[in-house]
Amino acid sequence: MIKENLERIKATIPSSVTLVAVSKTKPVSDLQEAYDAGQRIFGENHALEMRDKHEVLPKDIQWHFIGHLQTNKIKYIIPFVTLIHSIDSANLLEAVNKEAKKHDRVVDCLLQFHIAQEETKFGLDMEEARQLLDSEVFRQMQNVRLCGVMGMATFTDDEAEIRKEFKHLKEIFETLKTDYFAGQPQFKEISMGMSDDYPIAIEEGATLIRVGSKIFGARNYNV
Repeated sequence: MIKENLERIKATIPSSVTLVAVSKTKPVSDLQEAYDAGQRIFGENHALEMRDKHEVLPKDIQWHFIGHLQTNKIKYIIPFVTLIHSIDSANLLEAVNKEAKKHDRVVDCLLQFHIAQEETKFGLDMEEARQLLDSEVFRQMQNVRLCGVMGMATFTDDEAEIRKEFKHLKEIFETLKTDYFAGQPQFKEISMGMSDDYPIAIEEGATLIRVGSKIFGARNYNV
């Protein structure tokens, strides 16, 4: 069913939107099935799981890290990660930069913003983002490249609330683009929308959607 699910989703998204297949907790066989169906971008939220899958799966896969990243786990993914969606503090970005330097890499990253009602979700607010982007420490970073923003909407059936939060993330992106990244074409990504709300996210300007259960089925919580 994975192939059919992928085809169904891809038929509903515009060419301007990139599908990240969220494969966390899923066995390598499921990822291989998606790969065989043409999917090349996979999202994981545990560094060690991502490292282990990277070791055995085809090397042209683009790995996106989408979960909360602990600084002591950065080293496991830096050699190969394509994009880190979840930079939620200045300290984390600094740690990624330090590790990337060891591998002579420039790692693409997104700033994660807290846009939901739930307090449990991670993310920056605009004041924290400005402090980071205005800092001398950030100006000295040579091994990370900020490419946009990421956010997670409230887990709710209230579509108006979800739309409001996605709209807010788009406004954050536009503000940062104007104030800090004007004339920098790499700053173009808005990562928002998951299996249940990605159509709304696309309508509100998403360039990256993170879809798991609609591709692979329900998550394996016992992994």
